[in-house]
Amino acid sequence: MTLRRRGEKATISIQEHMAIDVCPGPIRPIKQISDYFPRFPRGLPPDAGPRAAAPPDAPARPAAASAGRRSPSDGARDDDEDVDQLFGAYGASPGPGRSTARPPAKLPEDEPDADGYESDDCTALGTLDFSLLYDQENNALHCTISKAKGLKPMDHNGLADPYVKLHLLPGASKANKLRTKTLRNTLNPTWNETLTYYGITDEDMIRKTLRISVCDEDKFRHNEFIGETRVPLKKLKPNHTKTFSICLEKQLPVDKTEDKSLEERGRILISLKYSSQKQGLLVGIVRCAHLAAMDANGYSDPYVKTYLKPDVDKKSKHKTAVKKKTLNPEFNEEFCYEIKHGDLAKKTLEITVWDYDIGKSNDFIGGVVLGINAKGERLKHWFDCLKNKDKRIERWHTLTNELPGAVLSD
Repeated sequence: MTLRRRGEKATISIQEHMAIDVCPGPIRPIKQISDYFPRFPRGLPPDAGPRAAAPPDAPARPAAASAGRRSPSDGARDDDEDVDQLFGAYGASPGPGRSTARPPAKLPEDEPDADGYESDDCTALGTLDFSLLYDQENNALHCTISKAKGLKPMDHNGLADPYVKLHLLPGASKANKLRTKTLRNTLNPTWNETLTYYGITDEDMIRKTLRISVCDEDKFRHNEFIGETRVPLKKLKPNHTKTFSICLEKQLPVDKTEDKSLEERGRILISLKYSSQKQGLLVGIVRCAHLAAMDANGYSDPYVKTYLKPDVDKKSKHKTAVKKKTLNPEFNEEFCYEIKHGDLAKKTLEITVWDYDIGKSNDFIGGVVLGINAKGERLKHWFDCLKNKDKRIERWHTLTNELPGAVLSD
């Protein structure tokens, strides 16, 4: 003990200041978490072998004698085994007549299937809830995007700004792209939006596939892909809503060769009606869908022209208004051709769709011909109009690249 004079300041060394009164004792290894669960067994310690191998009919040693010959390391080992028995790592302690051998380890029953709903991609990318309805009478496919759960974080804050976009395959382009609004800073967005494709035919329902992608919107760089799913439309029944809850998958490649072979110029919805009151044919240009893009920005500025031929006086031309920067324009315009009902069988209705350009020739997008020389749905539409006076009949028609007899410049 160090003596100091009255008034003298005590000096304490750093060693004395940081000293801790401890009893070191034996150092034990740190136990692993798997030691406490029978589903992930670890082999018995080497020192437990002789005890487990003892025959069940061997005489038990007196407790006092056993305790008298116990070393400190033996006491530490017994404490460890008591903890293991408490948590079930090695099973219950053996009683008289019972063997201490462990049964074979069983695999966990709740192990997720790698190909099932709990796959790694599902856990990482999230799930999407949506429903599809094919309205056969109106040739429309209604896609209701409900919500997503557990999306993959894409931003630095651990969240995302998700939106959903739709494409029809083959032939994915801006013409058949639909998208929802963007929801900010969430991994569990709820949209409840219905997106509609118009001009969908029974043939489309057989050969087309709907691609649904979830993306993250970024203001200052390209939007990022999160996950997607694809639904063959042939799985849907007409006029029956089908609900899906699907795990998102990684991006799948698109067959570019197939896209080009089945490329289309677009669809047009036309209404025909012979009016007895006006003594003429009423031609309605309702809307177009999935038009080909003709401008550098990936869109077109479409308008529609109609002719009733033969047109000797060249007075049958009618033209709709121009719709700017769209591939799915809605016109809702109607034109009247004064003609006797009996003369319609000799006429042909030519309808062409154009892209309006300033300072140069307008681009031809596609056309369709209705009349006595037409085929398939075009011929059927014309006959239905002639047979049903004063009845408005609407039909979707596919635009063709070439139109015989049409003027290819405006």
